[in-house]
Amino acid sequence: MKDTLRHPGTPGPGVARSGALRIGVPWLAVASVGFLCLSAAELQGQPVPDFSSVRDEIRSALVAWDQPSMAVAVALGGEVVWEEGFGWADRERRIPATEHTMYSLASISKPITATGLMVLVERGLVDLDAPANDYLGPAKIDGRAWDAARATVRRVASHTAGLPLHYQFFYEDESYRRPHMDETIRRYANLVTAPDERWNYSNLGYGILDYIIERVSGQSYPDFMRDEVFQPLGLTRTSVGIGPGLEHFTATRYATDQSPIPFYDFDHPGGSAVFSSAHDLVRFGMFHLGRDLDDQRRIISDAATEAMRRPIRESAPGNEYGLGWALRALPGGLRLQRHGGGMGGVRTELAIAPEENAAVVVLSNSATPLTGYISNLIWHTLYPDAVPKPTRPQVPGPHRLEREGILEGAGDAAVPLIAFTPMPDLAGDWVGEVDTHLGPHRLALAIDDGGRVHVRLGDQLWTLLNNARFDGEYLRGGFKGDIGTEDANRTDYVLSLELNLRDNILNGSVTAITLPNVRLGNALTHWAELRRR
Repeated sequence: MKDTLRHPGTPGPGVARSGALRIGVPWLAVASVGFLCLSAAELQGQPVPDFSSVRDEIRSALVAWDQPSMAVAVALGGEVVWEEGFGWADRERRIPATEHTMYSLASISKPITATGLMVLVERGLVDLDAPANDYLGPAKIDGRAWDAARATVRRVASHTAGLPLHYQFFYEDESYRRPHMDETIRRYANLVTAPDERWNYSNLGYGILDYIIERVSGQSYPDFMRDEVFQPLGLTRTSVGIGPGLEHFTATRYATDQSPIPFYDFDHPGGSAVFSSAHDLVRFGMFHLGRDLDDQRRIISDAATEAMRRPIRESAPGNEYGLGWALRALPGGLRLQRHGGGMGGVRTELAIAPEENAAVVVLSNSATPLTGYISNLIWHTLYPDAVPKPTRPQVPGPHRLEREGILEGAGDAAVPLIAFTPMPDLAGDWVGEVDTHLGPHRLALAIDDGGRVHVRLGDQLWTLLNNARFDGEYLRGGFKGDIGTEDANRTDYVLSLELNLRDNILNGSVTAITLPNVRLGNALTHWAELRRR
């Protein structure tokens, strides 16, 4: 544990204070905290934040949820004021978690990859507004019904290019191995919506970005990130994958049945593959606050970090997305720039408040909601008038603990059945194809006046489209069927359909999503288009 206690002070260079919060923060007098390591500044009587109640809640919540470990770090005013690990990074080997334990970050890899991309942008080697295909090899993004040239690097980085939901995992105890990125692009890089039409979260997009980094820099993605991002920022416990010699410092990922998860890889490293410690990750956040630490070199300009946090499109009501960063203004006035991560044995949170010059990191090696809860609790402790005190999530029943949640949404396999709703705009018969890398399959829909939708894939039996709903734009639902590819058939899955009505055409995606299991599976999306008959 390390506590370096400083008053938040003033913001670092390039961080504006205009309009900053004037929020009362609970502070604890230095003399009353015997467990804190005091520096010269505290000895001069400066107040320090009181995190003792958060410490107690972390310890209690880990026991209640039987969660292996958690590591946290908090920075205020250009100083790390709290960093600490709790529980076991590796239960079997009895290795305790510390602030220096490396955790799998999952999707927090995205703002880190975007930072590496901006290094190349500032060197004039990548143009954010050029087509992503300009930087790819023989395999290109397929525009399908749209012009692929409009899928620019900027839109890929902001999830607005039209690329689909995608994740595909490869476990070390299985025979399947990650294909070359050209093959992944050939199979799955289809635009399922028009570029800039909507925000659609896509791990595949960040797999494409890490491939662009490789092709432009002439280095592997891990080597480029090490040489151009991690080392210049002093991030010695950060790597793409588990770097040589770092195995002992890495937290084991645990399933919700508490079994260790075998090491896994994926075909979107730029979106999911970074490991880092709480100590390192908060320093990465501080860099994006515009506060260079003594051992950090400014790898991109203040203008570049500002560009990354500039909103590009709304991702959900009250939420926006920039280049690798999610953005949200809380009702109390606090504006957060953040990213979370979630996959098998991983839940992570990184959030910074540029106007307050504050950063909070919470990392865990089990996929429970405690990570977000503790992050919110820390922000509430710092800014109680802006962030409501969160309620600890209830421990689910035993049947819920037997399986791992599906990444980025469970599709229609986990949605309670809903009543049929009439769809007069869609009533009738529709016929078309769903296209896989092995070839097309006939796809047919029969929609009655009452809202019942039946679907037939190829020559398979007609089946009911479960949870069919139409919002005036998209028809969505799920059904069981065989998409016919080896990639999909590695696991049991449901086919999730999302088709946009465009006059007398329905087009969009059919995604094979692995059914909930202890081991996280895949989401593999295929282009589909149907016409009214």
